[in-house]
Amino acid sequence: MLDIQQVSFAYPGHAPALKELSLTVAAGDFIGLAGRNGSGKTTLTRIMVGLAKPVSGQVLLDGRNTLQCGPAVMARAIGYVFQNPDRQIFRDTVAQEVAFGPEQMDWSDNERTQAVADALRMTGLESVAAAYPRGLTRSFRQRIAIASALALKPRLLILDEPTSGQDAEEKAQLMSLLDELNQQGIGIILVTHDMELLLAHTRRAVVLHQGEKVFDGQTEELFAATTATKVSEWGLRVPDVAAVAAKLEKPLGAVRTVEELADRIEGRLRGDEREKPGAPM
Repeated sequence: MLDIQQVSFAYPGHAPALKELSLTVAAGDFIGLAGRNGSGKTTLTRIMVGLAKPVSGQVLLDGRNTLQCGPAVMARAIGYVFQNPDRQIFRDTVAQEVAFGPEQMDWSDNERTQAVADALRMTGLESVAAAYPRGLTRSFRQRIAIASALALKPRLLILDEPTSGQDAEEKAQLMSLLDELNQQGIGIILVTHDMELLLAHTRRAVVLHQGEKVFDGQTEELFAATTATKVSEWGLRVPDVAAVAAKLEKPLGAVRTVEELADRIEGRLRGDEREKPGAPM
């Protein structure tokens, strides 16, 4: 779907933010994009959606250079949700806010109405459709921003630190929403500093360091013993669940969540009991 080829970018008067970076995003991917502040994550996502143009290299959307794609084409293909949802919200009701994108498209009234209804349903916002957006909690406002992107029916959704400022329950609800969207075939790129979320939900991890891609592979492999030292060098933290699994006398291998860790340990203990002399089989 999206092919980033040898892209470099620099802000005026600053060192390069991206250095000949290449990355391919396939339809239905769930990618965690990580790296310390200043590593180039936000710059990369802005280039992906056409908000910034590379100094060199190119970005292809379905084989077509994105510089040749207009805003409508990009918005239909890729939805972008800013870290601060208030940067995207400006209308008087939730429904009106979600309707803004479809109103800019050459769609029929029925198509626009259906697109808004679908987006509200997908994000669980039907009950607050008539509410004033800025009077709602940050969690709701984040969902409004996501619904506004979904109303254009994109195939890829990029979210920049969407769980910031939310408590554990709100994070869980948002990640459950993203899991559901991904299961429906929508690709997800999650920019995050939360390594627990990255490990528990994403299937692929991409790490940037000083403008370069230093890791691109299965998320579990990012936190394996062979890369743990590099993870620290890149300014990231190994999730507690992965660290515990790796430090056991008999490492458990890739583990994503506390629940999975507990199940593995319980399974191992049961196996040990069966191996003892005289133990019931």
